[in-house]
Amino acid sequence: MKDIEELAKQALELKQKGMSDKEIATELHLSTQTVEWLLSKGFEKKGPAPRDIKIGWRSIGVYPYRISKLADIMADIIFEESQRTNIEISSVVGIAINGIPIATFLAEAMNYELIIYRPQHGNNEGTFSSNFASVAGKNVVIIDDVISTGETMSKAIHDVKKNGGTPVLALAVVNKTTKDEIDGVPVRALIRSRIIE
Repeated sequence: MKDIEELAKQALELKQKGMSDKEIATELHLSTQTVEWLLSKGFEKKGPAPRDIKIGWRSIGVYPYRISKLADIMADIIFEESQRTNIEISSVVGIAINGIPIATFLAEAMNYELIIYRPQHGNNEGTFSSNFASVAGKNVVIIDDVISTGETMSKAIHDVKKNGGTPVLALAVVNKTTKDEIDGVPVRALIRSRIIE
């Protein structure tokens, strides 16, 4: 119970700083439903908790060298997928915030262009930073740290297509879903985590 109380405290602190439930979920690597449950203090009422798994990869994220090793593994997966599908990839899209450092090392390792994507929540379209490459006319791999529900990745795929790019692979450190594809785009992850009931 102490872990849940600590998560609820962290969620509340982030909410008080003005973060939305979705932003808190991204920061804590939880589903939005779990964050809503924590903020409503459902755990204190012994209400049924949503099925979720908390992912923490701080041991890797603290040191750039370790992030570069994640990127090396992902580069191998991208090479494997491009060989299997015979699709040439030119760019990598890093989803803000946690996908950006991984995508940066990956772009360097594979000599790809780097594209930075900032998702918006609700029905709003995300934005691509004008300081980096554009998605227009390019086959891209979309990188994030954790796929919790697939919502953020789905929005990124939609926005890449809307801006003239072709998403050919979605890649994450951890996939918490059972999905092998999102919106027709293959999903790969270094680790797949799910609850078995």
